[in-house]
Amino acid sequence: MSSAMDDTYEVYAIAYARHERGAAENFIGGDPHNAPMPLNYYVWVLRNAHRTVVIDTGFDQRGAKLRGRTITRPVPEGLKALDIDPATVTDVIITHMHYDHAGNDGLFPQARFHIQDKEMGFATGRCMCHPGMNHPYEVEDVVAMVRRVFAGRVQFHDGDSTIFPGVSLHHIGGHARGLQAVRVMTRRGPVLLASDTAHHYAHLIERRVFPTVDSVADVHAGYDRLHRLAPGIGHIIPGHDPLVTALYPAPSARLEGWIVRLDADPKSIPGR
Repeated sequence: MSSAMDDTYEVYAIAYARHERGAAENFIGGDPHNAPMPLNYYVWVLRNAHRTVVIDTGFDQRGAKLRGRTITRPVPEGLKALDIDPATVTDVIITHMHYDHAGNDGLFPQARFHIQDKEMGFATGRCMCHPGMNHPYEVEDVVAMVRRVFAGRVQFHDGDSTIFPGVSLHHIGGHARGLQAVRVMTRRGPVLLASDTAHHYAHLIERRVFPTVDSVADVHAGYDRLHRLAPGIGHIIPGHDPLVTALYPAPSARLEGWIVRLDADPKSIPGR
């Protein structure tokens, strides 16, 4: 039987890159006001006395150049700030294989990668013949994951599963065929790392859809699923919203605006 310490985690969001853009780029159908609505790019860390789990791997300078993105602090620097040596990380969860979530090949040489069956099949299957579908994927990142499969370093999941005490994966789809959210138990109850189920709080609150999408119907079903999995919107963390770094406290003053603790209460609840 596991103890409460086994089941409860500190949860960190590390902002590693940014893209300045208007709101019209973030919604199907655009936005009539087109006010600034930038994207932050995050990786996440779950940690307790027994294990450290990294969620998504981000992209490096090569990926930033290919996509016209700006790296503000490289992912390895963020991990170092939390005293995490990537070479010792044993488990990495990949929420989906888009370029901004599955890059930095070689950063975690000992890790086992957790991914949904449907995402791997989608990223290597017939849909990738179409530019409109393959655009969010970077071929070198997909090939790197295939190599990990052959090396025995990928654990596949079919739907929902609990991978550690207090950590569960939940297949949602919509934005990507095999997109999964991560539910983690913390000192304030369950926190749901939505990844790109909702890019911004606005997507979830207004029930609008980001333009990169596999199934609009599944996006809307995913919003409903997030609400069932979390006690409230204050426990849901969207995948790209800069508000996350404003609403949640940093572990120390030097990390403000860069790394925040999601197991702490937010300063306010979005949408209220």
